[in-house]
Amino acid sequence: MTTPATNTETTPTPPNPHLETLLKTGILHLPAFLPPSTLSPLLTAARNLTTLARAALWPHVRTVGKQFPPWPLSAPGVPPEEGIWGVQHLLHPDLPLTEEERGVIAGVYFGGEMRGVVAELVGGGGEGLVMELFNMLVRPGREDGGGGFELGWHRDDVPASVGAEEEGKRLGVGEDGRWEREERGYVHTQWNLALVEEESLVVVPGSHRRVRTEVERKVGPYEELPGQVVVRMKPGDVVFYDNNILHRGVYDGSKERFTLHGSVGRVGGSKERARNVLQHGVGEWVDRCDFSVLGDGREREAAEGMRERLVEMGRENQGREVGYSLEG
Repeated sequence: MTTPATNTETTPTPPNPHLETLLKTGILHLPAFLPPSTLSPLLTAARNLTTLARAALWPHVRTVGKQFPPWPLSAPGVPPEEGIWGVQHLLHPDLPLTEEERGVIAGVYFGGEMRGVVAELVGGGGEGLVMELFNMLVRPGREDGGGGFELGWHRDDVPASVGAEEEGKRLGVGEDGRWEREERGYVHTQWNLALVEEESLVVVPGSHRRVRTEVERKVGPYEELPGQVVVRMKPGDVVFYDNNILHRGVYDGSKERFTLHGSVGRVGGSKERARNVLQHGVGEWVDRCDFSVLGDGREREAAEGMRERLVEMGRENQGREVGYSLEG
């Protein structure tokens, strides 16, 4: 009896598998990105900072009921009546944490693991990376509780009010349906890193490379869409996603949430990207950043270079009203 030959050929691994996934689907989920040994001190720092922010002892927060910047600053010791759903500016030089806690937080953003994935996604071999945003998304409400909060369907830098032609232009979709980023690649990327279990992010995979369908245009802000996916994350998981994918957030006021939310760019980004970053107010304090908490190794060297490139972005846009990407 002859045994049939086994096909030993394997499909070759693409040279940039993470990038290919992000380009194709608009979302890249990497489980167990951070080990438990890093998660524990990071979660402690996150809890401490959130407690201070809820008590209005850190003024830079996202207030419940307002989806997009600018958010009002909390008056010292006077918590927002509606509560908060985010804590802003984790790299701010005045962050009211211990030096060790600030070092743990900054180490995630500037660490070699994160820079390695970012370098694959934005190209350039990791050279020319630009520090952008680093915030934290938390359980919506006050210290004593509160109801849930939802973000409606949106793309981060394309208003829902634009018509199909303008939407296609902003997305880089040609009249023939080709998506120009397929060839150009990304000049920035953003990510969510969960410190506890969560399922808050809802996306429509593939929607970043096409204009909205009629159903997507007419749907209510909090209604389900065909093809939507709820992103379920375990502690230490990270999800990179195209900021113009159709997405929304569903935040449960009864469950704790500590999700680091960051973005990194590279030199050569557009004025639209400058608006997306500078609208958050980072230009007001970035020149005072002190990254000595990272020690004297490669992380600090990378951090200083990335910070300087953000400062340069601010200089290039000095005197120009960058405005806000979205309203609400």
